[in-house]
Amino acid sequence: MRWQDLPLGKRPPGRWALSARFVIADLPEGRRLIENGEIVIEADRVIFVGHRFEGEVAARFDMGDAMIGPGFIDLDALSDLDTTVLSMDNQPGWQKGRVWPEDYASRAYEMYSADELTFQKRFAFAQLLLNGITSALPIASLFYRAWGETVAEFEAAADAAEDLGLRVWLGPAYRSGGVILDVDGAMQPFFDEERGMAGLNEAADFAVRVQGTGGGLISGMFAPDRVETSTETLLRETFARADDLDMPVRLHMAQGEMELHTVRRLYGKTAPEWLDGLGLLSPRLIAPHATVATDEDLARYADNGVTVAHCPLVSARHGSALTSFSRLKAMGIRIGMGTDTAPPDMVLNMAVGLMMNRVTSGKGDAGSAAEFYDAATLAGADALKRSDLGRLSIGAKADLAVFTMADPLIAPRIDPVQTLVYGATGRVTKATIVDGRLSMRDGAVAGMDMISARVQAQAQFDRLVACYPERTYRHPPVETIFPPSYPRPEQP
Repeated sequence: MRWQDLPLGKRPPGRWALSARFVIADLPEGRRLIENGEIVIEADRVIFVGHRFEGEVAARFDMGDAMIGPGFIDLDALSDLDTTVLSMDNQPGWQKGRVWPEDYASRAYEMYSADELTFQKRFAFAQLLLNGITSALPIASLFYRAWGETVAEFEAAADAAEDLGLRVWLGPAYRSGGVILDVDGAMQPFFDEERGMAGLNEAADFAVRVQGTGGGLISGMFAPDRVETSTETLLRETFARADDLDMPVRLHMAQGEMELHTVRRLYGKTAPEWLDGLGLLSPRLIAPHATVATDEDLARYADNGVTVAHCPLVSARHGSALTSFSRLKAMGIRIGMGTDTAPPDMVLNMAVGLMMNRVTSGKGDAGSAAEFYDAATLAGADALKRSDLGRLSIGAKADLAVFTMADPLIAPRIDPVQTLVYGATGRVTKATIVDGRLSMRDGAVAGMDMISARVQAQAQFDRLVACYPERTYRHPPVETIFPPSYPRPEQP
């Protein structure tokens, strides 16, 4: 069987081998770069990593001048049509629909239909596979939602992940409150505890129901929206449920000035300090983004085994940065990687992260391509307590990505990991294999027509943007909220 004849979404029959110029192998002595290497897969597992397998295989596929490595683990994976991109050149966010005005909050509604919510998850999952991401913890905005995410859309998300072949940890986002703008444009926190607890109960029931489904591709998690939208009661109950079920909790905190001011106003503390006082910091917690964490906050993370989900691209787009990746590592803090924006390009995130690390560290040699590659693979797997993910070793899940090293735009090649991080983007991803299934090959995704999906995604996004005046302070027209980069010519 030829590589191009292998059906998308399927496993080749029997044992099969995949070879390439470079293979990132996780051997008993540590991570190693094997030149002219080969891996052998049987069902959903890797059974050999080395130079040449001497046993029988049903098929061999040579990827040529490429690098085979473990698939990326995205701890904060974009799962909608990203609205944060609208605010990159349109500031401040509170005047651009990022904070509800009081007169909209009382009548907030779902700006997407149920079918549109289902489609955007499916489209976003396909985008992750295109970028070599094999495991994902989805994240989406609640700004265009009536309140939180729904169980129905996550049931559809579980179906999409199984259909496309993506390993996911799923949990609908829930919250007890938020921040609104009063008539004078001042930010005011508000809470509805009953609504928050109802969302948590639904999320917990969903997490139990989906755990281990999809042939093991689907796992449950808890995803309270943001620390400033959560109450003490909601967080205590969240962690209690997560402890009982042994599931991860992802909570965005120490990520922005609005959150910092809101939490200090409410509790007189930073968010990590508040959670530490509640006894809720633990190795179960995955906390994006830590860009406004104080030194004391970071020490709390280190002392309690919290994992930071580092999303450097979205942070840099908004003028913030982790200070710094190397410093957090030196403190003993585990740092995994996330994307959290469009494109969900983990390679680009590693590149931006490495550059921002050197800028914030003030050292031209701070960090390395290998350290960021490890963060995007090993660290994410460890945060999820999955020693069978994020590595290519005997017995590990067959979750891997193939990156071409023959792209003329990244010539000349040096070390393949350095070439990938310093000179490429996720667009050099040649194939993505999850659980032994070929989920993506040469831009084609199993179960998804990407050309027609792109058209549908743009039309859906444009309809959402047209609704922005309703949820924007003083309700200016779209042209005022999001002016073009250059003025349009006057019509005669």
